[in-house]
Amino acid sequence: MAALIETRNLVKEYVMGTNHVFALNDVSISIHEGEFVAIMGASGSGKSTFMNVIGCLDAPTSGEYYLAGERVSELSSDELAAIRNKRIGFIFQQFNLLPRTSALDNVELPLLYSSIPAAERRARAIQRLTEVGLGERIDHRPAQLSGGQQQRVAIARALVNNPALILADEPTGALDSRTSIEIMALLQKLNAQGMTIVVVTHEHDIAEFASRIITFRDGQVINDQVNRPDDALLQLSKLDRAEQPV
Repeated sequence: MAALIETRNLVKEYVMGTNHVFALNDVSISIHEGEFVAIMGASGSGKSTFMNVIGCLDAPTSGEYYLAGERVSELSSDELAAIRNKRIGFIFQQFNLLPRTSALDNVELPLLYSSIPAAERRARAIQRLTEVGLGERIDHRPAQLSGGQQQRVAIARALVNNPALILADEPTGALDSRTSIEIMALLQKLNAQGMTIVVVTHEHDIAEFASRIITFRDGQVINDQVNRPDDALLQLSKLDRAEQPV
């Protein structure tokens, strides 16, 4: 497999008076196409800074970052914005949906910055909503949907531009345990279809659904291990059986 993400000696330094704080300190990581990776670490460990850099939301102080072979660590703001729109899909803890618009309009939103005709935008948004199990709720506004359904809308929005990479920042942080497993089952399904997924989390239970776990501490990688992922669908099946009346 080719490396989709490659970082070489990444450093992100903040200067606060006479103090120098390293959010990232000499981080070199390769993530290949089709991997499902969990980035773990306590608050302040550097995991969110790393996600911001590979998501082209922030630039490193030094070091190199390559996305699909293209060096992006020194691109302009406009060039980074174009990469975010075309190559990366983002999923956040708080969903970030527009409250007064339908699920369909929320999913269509990233396509408005392209030259795609309106009919194709709508068709692609409907297709993605159907794929995440919301084909019958395309006209519902966020307030008419459960938390899990809102996150599914956010996932459909992340997918609508056919990105090479999905970055999920604490995607289950605002959800209950059962809904969290449902969302991880959906991400496992997308990964099985070939999508590269990177999840940032501080929850060990969530990280266990990934096939690789990278742990940060004090801006450095302290562990990088292959993982035998939990089967989210199997966990849901067990929950269903446990909830059935005796």
